[in-house]
Amino acid sequence: MFLFTTVKSVFLRDLVVSKQTKKPRLTLLNDDVPSLDNGLARTPPMGWMSWERFRCFTDCEAEPDNCISAKLLMQMADQMADGGYLDAGYEYLAVDDCWMAHQRNSTDGRLMADPLRFPGGMKPVIDYIHSKGLKFGLYGDVGSKTCQGYPGNEFYIPLDAETYASWGVDMLKIDCCYASHSVEGIEVMGFFLNKTGRPFLYVCCSCANPQGTYTPGANTCNTVRSYMDVQDSWENVYQIISFYGNKTEEFIDSAGPGHWHDADMLVVGDYGLSLNQQKIQMGMWALFASPLFMSVDLRDIDNESKKILLNKEVIAISQDPLGIQGRRMFKYPVRQGNVEGWLRPLSPAGTYAVGILNSNNFGWLQYVNKTLSDFGLTNQKGYDLMEVFTGKKYGPYKPLDRLILKMEPTSLFLAVAVPLS
Repeated sequence: MFLFTTVKSVFLRDLVVSKQTKKPRLTLLNDDVPSLDNGLARTPPMGWMSWERFRCFTDCEAEPDNCISAKLLMQMADQMADGGYLDAGYEYLAVDDCWMAHQRNSTDGRLMADPLRFPGGMKPVIDYIHSKGLKFGLYGDVGSKTCQGYPGNEFYIPLDAETYASWGVDMLKIDCCYASHSVEGIEVMGFFLNKTGRPFLYVCCSCANPQGTYTPGANTCNTVRSYMDVQDSWENVYQIISFYGNKTEEFIDSAGPGHWHDADMLVVGDYGLSLNQQKIQMGMWALFASPLFMSVDLRDIDNESKKILLNKEVIAISQDPLGIQGRRMFKYPVRQGNVEGWLRPLSPAGTYAVGILNSNNFGWLQYVNKTLSDFGLTNQKGYDLMEVFTGKKYGPYKPLDRLILKMEPTSLFLAVAVPLS
């Protein structure tokens, strides 16, 4: 069942195609336009997405196993279903840009999958993915073109929403390259997705929020990108972490069941991060209550990276039903980095995820000496802690007892603190 909220806006416009003339005509939506409030994403969504790992590679003659194609998506579906990822909660398989033909169907104006890379069209691929118990996500752009130059949704939003629904799409990732009215376009697409009667997880790029703001997209989207694109490098991942720490108070209150701030894809298992840094990304994204979308070749992922992605304790932090985004509690400089303390409230009441992030990459063990009161924990009877990557137990600790750690370079201590009674 679909619920509707009202977007208070001046005038939302949508350009649609006249069936008679095959030319664009302007439709004015003079009334308040309902936005997406679809009952989905009660916890941060999890899945796999093609972009960071496979980008826009379309030369299937040169790389038949690694191009954006039906074969690639179906093989990833097999890995998700058979490799334990679906059972762990990774339920969406999504293709990003470059799945389309360069032109729309000349007869009815509909989007088409590239006929060489998707010879049967998109629907048989989606049906196969559904047969594996997975949900399918597709990419669109409310501008005249996608970021990589494929056909955009502009002029065709109602038709495209209906097309996505007819194929059985479960999630739409929406972008706004080449868009003159990004926010309005995203709102209008949400309206027409809702009109199809099919539940769509609505995943929005950062253009859903006007520049310098971080919360308006909460009225329209299930997830909104908060910051820059993730890249396969420690420097980039730490920039995103620092953004969340520096800007927490500007958007933390708008995160919660149904809407999440998206830190972008997980690059765990790719090329650029050490194992410690992969644990940092996985653990910090869980503290952020960010969506967890892998972007890795699941066919040959390293076993240690796979363990990180399937870590049940970290996923439990991510998926905690309270849906409260974590915040940075302290930060102090050390040689070539910082030590940061993070806290996320969990259920049941009084339980917390406690993170200590050491970004020092100087090559020595970093000595950390903190109390739980430094994180704001106050239960005078104390807490038991369990570190989620090692399973090691600590405590009991009262609020003023010292937690002393020697941390490896660029590493994360992530524990669940359970209050004693």
